[in-house]
Amino acid sequence: MSSVIEQSVQARMVASAPRMETLPATLHYDLGDPFAVRMVFPAPATLEGAEVSWEFSRDLLASGIDAPAGLGDVRVRPFGYDRTVLEFHALEGIAMVHVRTSELRRFLKRAEELVPVGGEDRFMDLDRDLAELLGGAA
Repeated sequence: MSSVIEQSVQARMVASAPRMETLPATLHYDLGDPFAVRMVFPAPATLEGAEVSWEFSRDLLASGIDAPAGLGDVRVRPFGYDRTVLEFHALEGIAMVHVRTSELRRFLKRAEELVPVGGEDRFMDLDRDLAELLGGAA
C-alpha cells in the first residue's frame, strides 16, 4: 500500500465577477505527516505563476465539510448542498475556492483507510522530527 495519497480535484475560484473560474488542484496526504493535508495549485492557476501549496490539518478539512471551521490562514465551511468553501488567507489577500464535497469526502475516506482518525500518533517518527527541529543535532 502506498504511503501517499494524491487526488485531483476541480476547484472553482470565487471572484467578484459572476463567473467562477475552474482550476485544477491536487490534494495530498502523506503517511509521514499524518495530521496534515496539502492542497496544491499548479503554476498556471496562480497569480504569481508559481505553484502554490497550502498545508492544514486533516481534522480541519473533515470538520469544515459539515460546519464552519478554522480561525487562521485556512478556513473551511459548507456551501449549499454539494460544495465546500476553502478560504486561504495571506498577506496578498484571500483566495476562496469551491470544491465538491463528495470529492473531499472521498479523499478523507482514502486518508482514513491509510491512517485511522485518532491513530495518527502511531505513524509519527518522533526521533526524526526532533532531529529536524534541532537541525540534525539529535
